[in-house]
Amino acid sequence: SPEEQTPGPGWLSEEVKTGTTIIAVEFNGGVVLGSDSRVSAGETVVNRVMNKLSPLHDKIYCALSGSAADAQTIAEMVNYQLDVHSTEIGEDPQVRSAATLVKNISYKYKEELSAHLIVAGWDRRDGGQVFATLNGLLTRQPFAVGGSGSFYVYGFVDAEYHKGMSKEESQQFVINTLSLAMSRDGSSGGVAYIVTIDEHGAEEKVILGNDLPSFFDQ
Repeated sequence: SPEEQTPGPGWLSEEVKTGTTIIAVEFNGGVVLGSDSRVSAGETVVNRVMNKLSPLHDKIYCALSGSAADAQTIAEMVNYQLDVHSTEIGEDPQVRSAATLVKNISYKYKEELSAHLIVAGWDRRDGGQVFATLNGLLTRQPFAVGGSGSFYVYGFVDAEYHKGMSKEESQQFVINTLSLAMSRDGSSGGVAYIVTIDEHGAEEKVILGNDLPSFFDQ
């Protein structure tokens, strides 16, 4: 009889899902994106420090939740197309162009893709912008939240968000939201990544779990 194939570790066969929270918010002059970083494959946590914020261009990032492989693929395709596009037009691409590319790619592969995407960045024409895509729909929003942890924080972000927040307030808003999501969501956790983008460029920051604010249930 043919030898039975020995199954490999469970996580090899399971698609790696980024069980996670992603968030982006506009402030006057830029945007702040954040994600917590822990990639789950079923129950096995594959990599606690997989960054889910991918640069699409110097001042444009995307945050993705869903399948890690899908998300990386999209980011690489868009990154390449934006490079070509910006070389052709001789200037940095607009955030809207990046978001549209992401939308078109993710829509085209909608059947296979299980990624929820947020595209955010800064451009000379429109300043800081956040676009969120869900089911092929692309809308500009003052802030966007996605991922498995997002269900736990909708009330919080609606209550905490207000127009005209400063850069520092926006960073704190993102950190607080991620902390809350991590404490509530079994598949979120690890560390938080924050990227702040303005006319000067993008600044990445990693905040370790034990340095995050704690939220206690009353």
